[in-house]
Amino acid sequence: MNAIGLRVSRETMERLHLFCDLFQKWAKAINLVAPSTLGDMWSRHVLDSAQVYALNKGPNMWLDLGSGGGFPGVVTAILLAESSEGWVHLIESNHKKASFLRTALRETGARGSVHPLRIEDASSEFPKCDAISARALADLPQLLQFSSPWMSAGTQTRAFFHKGRDYMLEVEKARGEWSFDLVVHKSAVEADSCVLEISNVSRLTHQR
Repeated sequence: MNAIGLRVSRETMERLHLFCDLFQKWAKAINLVAPSTLGDMWSRHVLDSAQVYALNKGPNMWLDLGSGGGFPGVVTAILLAESSEGWVHLIESNHKKASFLRTALRETGARGSVHPLRIEDASSEFPKCDAISARALADLPQLLQFSSPWMSAGTQTRAFFHKGRDYMLEVEKARGEWSFDLVVHKSAVEADSCVLEISNVSRLTHQR
């Protein structure tokens, strides 16, 4: 974790490695990530995901949207277990992936729970949260649409979205539909990648 400036206990490292083992076993049966990325799982997925927690440490209530294979949601939940505070609600409508996520949380002792909901329905279940995460889910305009129920201007909620080298094209597209504050955190793991930190989201009203 030194690569991203995060110090964790030996127990947390053991939990992360257990999660990797579980992931590799389940990935043989269900499509959790692109198979070509499994060989470099630690840096490509675990460290990359842990950057989100490093940017927003503390006992926060997280919503992880479209949790899929557990990146970054399960990684965040494992890191929260070290402080015994905070919680991650993982939103995943695919029941096979949700089953994997439940197994991963249970066997690693992570601080999270899985909810087999459509993202559009999650705000009625969880009207408030401190932080939102999503990785490899959708383009930025769609992510803002998903997260806007929790991130209206004036709230303290922040979102952390992983993006690749073309992130500025997505930002420009989103600026045509949304107003938002943006901080770009360059990835310490993946060259040309970043984490977009977003807050104060509101839809633009276009004048005719």
